[in-house]
Amino acid sequence: MQTTNLPDTTEMIAAGGRIQRSNSLVEDVYEAIFAQLMALKIAPGSRITVDSLVKEFDVSHTPIREALGRLEGEGLVLKTHLIGYRAAPQITRRRFDELYEMRLLLEPHAAAKAAAAMDEAKLNTLLEAAGVMSRREGKDDRLRYSNFARQDAIFHDKIMEFSENELIRQTLSHQHAHFHIFRLMYHARVTEEALDEHEAILAAFGSADPEAARKAMRIHIEHSRDRLLPAFD
Repeated sequence: MQTTNLPDTTEMIAAGGRIQRSNSLVEDVYEAIFAQLMALKIAPGSRITVDSLVKEFDVSHTPIREALGRLEGEGLVLKTHLIGYRAAPQITRRRFDELYEMRLLLEPHAAAKAAAAMDEAKLNTLLEAAGVMSRREGKDDRLRYSNFARQDAIFHDKIMEFSENELIRQTLSHQHAHFHIFRLMYHARVTEEALDEHEAILAAFGSADPEAARKAMRIHIEHSRDRLLPAFD
């Protein structure tokens, strides 16, 4: 595979290519593999060989293994003794239903609590997180999609943080739901409609209206579920 030198690592990671050496090499390698997993360039359930990634990104084994270890912790990569690594399989329909049932039970309530405790600093943090998702930087749609998945997880996690219930936050975080959900399909509709729903959530936070925040979050999660259901057809 031909490698390409680019000044910005993020411009090539979804397609594959040599990673520029820097002080954050492991982070660069992690982001590269993460982007390929989210964009389904590395297919769910497929084997991931360290040697092939070493050649593709022109780095040593060490950052590859460290990055794969981090991805294993996020549930996106599985490691089997004496066999090696493989991409996690897609979640099942049953798991999908369970994740959304849990989200509908926890996140609207947490959004209401966050709205009740909202202040200018917290709102600005959420507005900034939402703003990152709305940017359309770079030419690679699949890279933007993987970036959106990460920022969406951060946005929702910040809301859980501001709800001031650490148990709910940890419960949702440990499921890595956003990463698994976004791997179900790649479609612009998934991100475009989510942005509009985020605006409704932010409007409720801006008004410090708990019931409006509860409703907006419930609608957002229900619509997210409905957008992704066709992946199981």
